[in-house]
Amino acid sequence: MKSKYLIIFTFLLLAFMDEAQSITHIKIETPLGTMKGYLYNSTPLHRDNFIKLIKSHFYDSLLFHRVIPGFMIQGGDPDSKHAPAGAPLGMGGPGYQIPAEFVDSLVHTKGAIAAARNNNPEKKSSGSQFYIVAGKPVRSEELGMVEMQKRYQYPEAASKEYAKIGGAPFLDRDYTVFGRITQGLDIIDKIAAVKADPRNRPLQDVTMKITIDAHPSKSSYGKK
Repeated sequence: MKSKYLIIFTFLLLAFMDEAQSITHIKIETPLGTMKGYLYNSTPLHRDNFIKLIKSHFYDSLLFHRVIPGFMIQGGDPDSKHAPAGAPLGMGGPGYQIPAEFVDSLVHTKGAIAAARNNNPEKKSSGSQFYIVAGKPVRSEELGMVEMQKRYQYPEAASKEYAKIGGAPFLDRDYTVFGRITQGLDIIDKIAAVKADPRNRPLQDVTMKITIDAHPSKSSYGKK
């Protein structure tokens, strides 16, 4: 009987280890500090595309070209690399879009990594541009209004997360959330607070370098 339980325990342990190892962890280095997080396996098209771009060094030296305090920081425009001061940015990309991957449990709470997009009716994502949610406190009444407008109900865990750390719920089911920052949430706020021009481009360039993180925090394991 003991051997039976030992086999079951070993199987569960190995399954957990496999799941943890399958999660892709990332590191985003900036002049204002480093953020760490992971990509969701439940949005595989966005996950695989982001991994491909990271491994090809696509994001090296690109800018966070749009920052709004209490809302988000955005980057990933290839035209931002070594862009002259004041140049308008935000229209560049790799030449393709990604089909939307909306998952009810993946919401725009603080630290969410989501895909930017243009105003296309299918809500396809930009092939490279993304944003990270800074957000602000969210009241239950606000979530209720979003539910009424978009005709769906938030999972309990998502509602609790919004109440705890805030975010930008009005973006849910309009833009694909495909990852999350778990370390360096304060860096998001620092970048969002940089002085910017009327187009929300920082007056001080905030560059990025994104890599696959070989030494992730254990607290990041076991995510969707």
